[in-house]
Amino acid sequence: MASLAPAELVERLWARDSTLWTGRDENRWLGWLDEPLRMRQRVAELEEFAAGTVGQFDSVVLLGMGGSSLAPEVVRRTFESDHLQVLDTTHPAAVRRAAQALDPARTLFLVSSKSGSTLETRCHLDFFWEWAGGRTEAFAAITDPGSELEALARKRGFRAVFAGEPTIGGRYSALSVFGLVPAALIGVDLERLLLRVEEMVEACRLDDGNPGLELGERMGEGWKDGRDKVQVSGVSRGGFGLWVEQLIAESTGKKGKGLVPVPTEEPADAPDRQSEEARVTDPYELGQEFYRWEFATAVAGAIIGINPFDQPDVQAAKDRTNKVLAGEDPPPEDEGSLDELLAAASPPDYVCIQAFIDPAREAELEPLVERAAQTGCVVTHGLGPRYLHSTGQLHKGGPPEGRFIQVVDDAGDEVPIPERPFGFGTLVRAQADGDLASLRERGRPIVRIRLEDVS
Repeated sequence: MASLAPAELVERLWARDSTLWTGRDENRWLGWLDEPLRMRQRVAELEEFAAGTVGQFDSVVLLGMGGSSLAPEVVRRTFESDHLQVLDTTHPAAVRRAAQALDPARTLFLVSSKSGSTLETRCHLDFFWEWAGGRTEAFAAITDPGSELEALARKRGFRAVFAGEPTIGGRYSALSVFGLVPAALIGVDLERLLLRVEEMVEACRLDDGNPGLELGERMGEGWKDGRDKVQVSGVSRGGFGLWVEQLIAESTGKKGKGLVPVPTEEPADAPDRQSEEARVTDPYELGQEFYRWEFATAVAGAIIGINPFDQPDVQAAKDRTNKVLAGEDPPPEDEGSLDELLAAASPPDYVCIQAFIDPAREAELEPLVERAAQTGCVVTHGLGPRYLHSTGQLHKGGPPEGRFIQVVDDAGDEVPIPERPFGFGTLVRAQADGDLASLRERGRPIVRIRLEDVS
């Protein structure tokens, strides 16, 4: 695909020609191309819903994972809102802390899951439904039509149920109801945001001067040249990197290929790296930047030669987690040496720290990050289970360059989950066990250490 003229590449992408990628079902997952235009027709609906919550709720808590949570988190940070909280961890300390800080009578829960069956989100819903006394007016759902969550929300009489667009995958859903309902709830002017996005949509139709095409070509050609680590600068203001790392990693990391998102603080001038900039100098530029990177990632996928819309290896860790929870799979043994893993690391490897810990303790990982950086390799780090829905596909299906360090902590007292035979402490440990086993199955070098031993 690298030999395609820009005009042909753009034409075939907009024509939804699946042979631009692998010739499979890519044409079924291109609803994001037109979604900003469709959402213009739903602005009144979303803003009316948001207006109806004013004065009734002091806090909005979004329960979601991956594509359902990362764009809302970036919107929250970019527009500097403390009205919205995103809960995407199963660590019992974090769940307990959220419950203690919230007022059941003044909290709106936004339950967000495209499939409607996401384990973490459904467990959060079970917990907070009981905690809030089953107050139907305090719950709303965002999910695709026909999902289990839609059926449950309607049965329980949720305040609202917003239907997603089924032809959009989770990581491409930032400019759909999954990103825009939370935006409306924190007072973002959706009409203004989407008008800016439409400018980018039209620019991405051009043969020349096409921002999405140019970015995608640079990323794809950089990968061909051996620069498979992508550092995205200019992301500190609103945490844009949280969203874009999922887009890049989950879209391109498969069949032994892929682009590895690099933290901003990493040097960008190494032979295996390339650098790009996120252009969000004004909050209302965020929407068009979402679109530019979506288009670019689709272009890069064509050059790399993969399907940028599937995630064939994500289910593996989920299946192992479910087996651990059901008692069908014994927890993996903690084996391996951190010293040996790091001693064997050298560029173009990357070292990935996967921390199934209380998010409030994330800063305690810094000594480990600094130690790993001494290898000269790119060092990435993510919190579990968030990263399972973000970069987890790359770790298992991408290039075999990763060296993994899983970090766990003492989860503390158990927090039961209503109607479930396990609590959040058991769940987060099972997720860590499941991912450890899944990576070992693929022959990825991985060790597990305790946070208390990090120094």
